[in-house]
Amino acid sequence: MPHAVARLREARLARSAKPFVARGSRTSRCPRCRVASSHCLCDWLPQVAANSAMCLIMHDIEPLKPSNTGWLIADIVADTYAFTWQRVGVDPALLALLADPRYQPIVVFPGEYAEPERVVSEVEVASGKRPLFILLDATWTEARKMFRKSPYLNGLPVLSLQAEVVSRYRLRRSTRSEHLCTAEVAALCLGLAGDAQAACALDVWLDAFTDHYLGAKYHRTPDPDDATHRTLAAFGER
Repeated sequence: MPHAVARLREARLARSAKPFVARGSRTSRCPRCRVASSHCLCDWLPQVAANSAMCLIMHDIEPLKPSNTGWLIADIVADTYAFTWQRVGVDPALLALLADPRYQPIVVFPGEYAEPERVVSEVEVASGKRPLFILLDATWTEARKMFRKSPYLNGLPVLSLQAEVVSRYRLRRSTRSEHLCTAEVAALCLGLAGDAQAACALDVWLDAFTDHYLGAKYHRTPDPDDATHRTLAAFGER
């Protein structure tokens, strides 16, 4: 069964008035991993368990972009939900998810943009609940607007990540190296929540996706014996 981001992509395509033309759209891509068919990486997909859940609130065209990394999160974390952000109103299914007693919703966003009393640096959930990390999947400019204009998130804690790392993401450019891609943010959240194996799997899956994606673009064959692929193979042996 397609995961949440794949379903959101299909729904977005179904309501499109005209085809979405992405960069490299002439390339024949695997519908499962979105990489050029010649460099498909589906056979390397790791299967891991995670206690955490993810909620992706995606800007309108993010699910359509082959380089989107929210898709990779849904590949790894079984309990991933995806919704299109709406300028006016909100998807009732999203509100129902935020009210689901199984979860403790936590918005992941820089603390400087939230009221100080909402900001947390550690993952704390009530007994019997699971963390539900809410990620705004968009460009930085779009994400700030989404954060400001989503009143249904106002009462939730805001996890402000303090990791001093430089983004490894190479498929889109950012003017600031401290801006992590969505999958990198999710991996940090998984680590803070104690889902170390899932965090590692997502990090390595991002590296493999990037390697195969750029390999196809620059006519380079990925090395199945490098550290990234060996780590993915090890997940399959467990």
